[in-house]
Amino acid sequence: MMRRRHWICGLLLALTPPILVAAQTEPSPEDPLAQRDRQRLALLAESGLERRTLETESGWLVYWVGGEGKPLVLLHGSGDSAGGWAAVVPRLAGDYRLLVPDLAGHGESEPAEGILPMAVIVGGLEALLEEVDLERPVLAGNSMGAWLAMLYAHAHPELVDRVVAINGGAILGEPTGLTLMPADREQARTVMAALRDPSSPPLPDEVLDAIVVRSRTGPIARMMMDLAGMMGYLLDGRLSEIETPVELLWGESDGLMTVGYAEKMAAGLPRSRITLIPQCGHIPIAECPDRFVELLREILARDPPTAREGEPEVDGLPSEDDRN
Repeated sequence: MMRRRHWICGLLLALTPPILVAAQTEPSPEDPLAQRDRQRLALLAESGLERRTLETESGWLVYWVGGEGKPLVLLHGSGDSAGGWAAVVPRLAGDYRLLVPDLAGHGESEPAEGILPMAVIVGGLEALLEEVDLERPVLAGNSMGAWLAMLYAHAHPELVDRVVAINGGAILGEPTGLTLMPADREQARTVMAALRDPSSPPLPDEVLDAIVVRSRTGPIARMMMDLAGMMGYLLDGRLSEIETPVELLWGESDGLMTVGYAEKMAAGLPRSRITLIPQCGHIPIAECPDRFVELLREILARDPPTAREGEPEVDGLPSEDDRN
């Protein structure tokens, strides 16, 4: 049970991408995460996206929609919000019809407190995609968002063009020993270092402290209150049932959900392809947004991966000498 608890934490983890960017800005006496949230929402609006709401069984769901072109749904990780995509949305809105929700219990979406079952988050996504008229969208998700994208494609293969899983998935992996709900600044420093490339600048102390405070009552803690319920949403031993093509777009430096995890998923998926992002960690949409957008565009311009025989297809995998 401890192993499963650890890796479900890992599947949920996405400690707000703009936290990663905060290291490159001047410290503020205000909570840096609150300041970040406002800046991200402003950027979504400036990109031409419209804020809308949908009433669901679990409360109001907030989402952003806009842009022109092929439909593309962007799903954030636990602890994040629609604004987590702010660094890449301006680069995508000109060529894609974007749908970017605050998942249930995150950002401005309800429920705002109490236990947050995985069933509520999945149900909110189902209701949103039923409400918004998109014809066979691409579902792109980071961390927990990748898990949700795979679950939706598993249940509704006829409604999804393909999945782009970004450093996340729907199976258990090997424990890493990381403390994913840090109790103090040093634990936060350790886990954030593992999530990012060593060349990325370290996070300032005030950001680490804010992560600690939010981890006590934030979405990850609330979701872990229903650990047993989450177990039913894992797809271990069932990946072969996913008919939809799955692109695994992976920050190579991720110390939590490693390239080995991506390879394990690819081995179980009938139609998959791995594309690596060098010198980038668990949250490429914030740590290396330019390279992420470039590779995402390349992936979506190509034909989706087909049924394969033998080893999964891998783009950009370094040689053994390069790894050493």
